[in-house]
Amino acid sequence: MPINSEIIACDERYMQLAFLEAQKAYALGEIPVGCVIVADGQIVGRGHNLTETLQDVTAHAEIQAITAASNNLGGKYLTQCTLYVTLEPCVMCAGAIGWAQIKRLVYAADDDKRGFSRLAPYSLHPKCSVSSGILADQCRDLIQQFFKSRR
Repeated sequence: MPINSEIIACDERYMQLAFLEAQKAYALGEIPVGCVIVADGQIVGRGHNLTETLQDVTAHAEIQAITAASNNLGGKYLTQCTLYVTLEPCVMCAGAIGWAQIKRLVYAADDDKRGFSRLAPYSLHPKCSVSSGILADQCRDLIQQFFKSRR
């Protein structure tokens, strides 16, 4: 099997786990975004949106996962980690990903309104590589379903 197929299969597996985190957020009435952080094939951090639950605008899935990964690994720099998230990070989360020096970002669905790639494309660390579109339809559908249920 070519290396690209292996990477895609791995990315899909971890994005599915991020999707499970998004479903937890949905069940809590939170915008359904989920995140996992992986180092050396092990999940070292996970999180989902908790902004309503915690009444904290910074309690995004990525922030929750970065905090967990930093605690698990015993340091603030996550230079050997890959972050998987179901929605393109906002500017705040992209900044946190950059400051944590995360090696690779993989996100599912684009966020045309608040995503970092349009609003702050240089907010990630220069050594961070980015992939997108993994399970995008599934993740986008969950978010759309959430907002339709609120209208």
